[in-house]
Amino acid sequence: MYFDVIIAGFGGQGVLLLGNLLTYGAMEEDRHVTYMPVYGVEMRGGTANCTVVISDQEIGSPVIHHPLNAVIMNKPSLLRFGPMVQPGGRLFVNASLIDARPGDYPETKMIRVPTIELAAKAGDQRLATMTMLGALIEETKVLTQESVVKAFKKALDKRYHKMIPINTAALEEGARFIREGKV
Repeated sequence: MYFDVIIAGFGGQGVLLLGNLLTYGAMEEDRHVTYMPVYGVEMRGGTANCTVVISDQEIGSPVIHHPLNAVIMNKPSLLRFGPMVQPGGRLFVNASLIDARPGDYPETKMIRVPTIELAAKAGDQRLATMTMLGALIEETKVLTQESVVKAFKKALDKRYHKMIPINTAALEEGARFIREGKV
């Protein structure tokens, strides 16, 4: 098994947290994993992206030039990373903030996820990235949702552990969106 993803958006959207959760989730499943964050000096509001590689084999490098998957949370990130996705790869697009159509990147499978609306349905629209993570996991089957829920305790500071139930609800909303085929 081999899985790679570039996750991109602006600082404050939870892009790096999403990468951390994938990483800790992979460790929960005893997989090999690499995580490489990149962010602008301004952080909140600036650009942020990370790469995650998960495999059953040792991983030679965390660098991904042409990912199999990309999670895109804002339009500038789509313009930068969308064209890099391999033909036949998956492009997860935050449909709440980005007006993009599958024909824009015809060689990829575009999965448009209304992250903010799904997060509001779960109880807090600020959890948009968690709904995207739920959609990513459900679509790719790279990890189990249970592994990611366990990863919350490692990725979140203890003072935020009380937020795990609502984060789990947002994760489930994203997964449900994929299961119900509303893409």
